[in-house]
Amino acid sequence: MGKISAQERRQSVIRAAIAEFALRGYYGTSTESIAKHAGVAQPYLFRLFPGKRAIFVAALTRSMEDTRLAFERAAEGAEGGEQALQAMANAYARLISAHPETLLMQMQGYALVAAAEVRGDDQIGELVRAGWMRLWETVHLPLGADTEETAAFLAHGMLINTLTAIGLPFHCREAKP
Repeated sequence: MGKISAQERRQSVIRAAIAEFALRGYYGTSTESIAKHAGVAQPYLFRLFPGKRAIFVAALTRSMEDTRLAFERAAEGAEGGEQALQAMANAYARLISAHPETLLMQMQGYALVAAAEVRGDDQIGELVRAGWMRLWETVHLPLGADTEETAAFLAHGMLINTLTAIGLPFHCREAKP
C-alpha cells in the first residue's frame, strides 16, 4: 500500500471535521477530536490547516459543494421543469439519508453565521452567502429560471433540513414544493 499524500490526508481531515462539527458545532468540537477521528496527530492538522477556523471553513465549503453537486448531477439528465425538480428533490433525499452529516454541517454553519455576526465577524457569513448563491443558481436554471419555483423548492428543502436536524421523520422522496 502506498504512502498517503498530503492532499489525500487533507481530504480525510475534512471528512472527519464534517462529522465532528456536524454533531458538536464549532465551539463544541476540538481539533484533538478531529485529529483522532481522522487518525492523525493533532500537530499534523496544523501542517494542513492554519487553525480550527480554517478546518471549519474547509468542512463547511465541502458540505455546501456536495449539496450543490448533487443538484447539478441530478439536473443534468432531466429535461427541465418538473422533471428537474423531482430529480433534484430525490437526489437531495438520497444525499441526506446517506450522509446526514452534510446537512448537519450546513446547519452548524448557519448557526455560526448568526453567532459570528453578533460579534461583528462576517467571514463565515460571506462564505455561507456565496455558497447559497451558487446553490440558488444550480437549482434556478434547471427550473427554467423561475424565481418563485426556485424559492419554493429551496424553502421546502430548508423545511426538510429543519425537520431532519431536530429528529422528526420526513419522507421526501416524492417531495414537491
